[in-house]
Amino acid sequence: MIEQLPVAVLGANGRMGAEAVKAVESAPDMKLVAALGRGDSLTSLTDAGARFVVDLTVPESTEANVRFAVENGMHAVVGTTGWDAGRLERLESLLTGHEGVGVLIAPNFALGSVLASAFAAKASKYFESVEVIELHHPDKVDAPSGTAVRTAQLIAAERASAGVEPSPDATTSELAGARGCEVDGIRVHSVRLRGLVAHQEVLLGGPGEQLTFRHDSFDRASFMPGVLLGVRNVAQHPGLTVGLDGYLDLGL
Repeated sequence: MIEQLPVAVLGANGRMGAEAVKAVESAPDMKLVAALGRGDSLTSLTDAGARFVVDLTVPESTEANVRFAVENGMHAVVGTTGWDAGRLERLESLLTGHEGVGVLIAPNFALGSVLASAFAAKASKYFESVEVIELHHPDKVDAPSGTAVRTAQLIAAERASAGVEPSPDATTSELAGARGCEVDGIRVHSVRLRGLVAHQEVLLGGPGEQLTFRHDSFDRASFMPGVLLGVRNVAQHPGLTVGLDGYLDLGL
């Protein structure tokens, strides 16, 4: 008989949370023991016997949610944005006192997106120019997306380690925002358009050629294989892991 992992979903009434509830319920090796919405008490997690928590809430509550999980010995898989350097530092400090507890914070759970970002980062050191374009539905509250920020950080690290110069740019006059924003020196552009879900392009340019890595999520169901992968692996990765690529054997 398959041992079922007792999983709780936070943010269960949201679009991503509702998909996660369905995914966990459909997974033969998991058991949904709690599905919490806004205002529900976190103590119900311990009452339900949850050992794994999937946090798909909002930036204002995610840090407190994860802290509660860690302090109660629960592993956490987090897809909520808002985890800046200060929050990550506080979480790492908290985890040092809870040996064996794992937390995964993933800007994106779509496996294709994670792979595209990893491949683009590796390729970027061979090209003179690189820019990132992310495209999402207009109900998204943050810009640029967490995925785009993570992608730009990976690209910047690869290029820095290879000693690649910044992308050339002769712009001396521009309207505010015309060249997007900079994340670790990488230009990132955000599009918000009705009909989109989640899409990203990394454009790499060299003399006489261009290479484009593009990933498209047409439905939030695309994120669920990555969520389930995270739940299945988080206990084997104690401490903090940022990015689902930390759980993948990319061979890079």
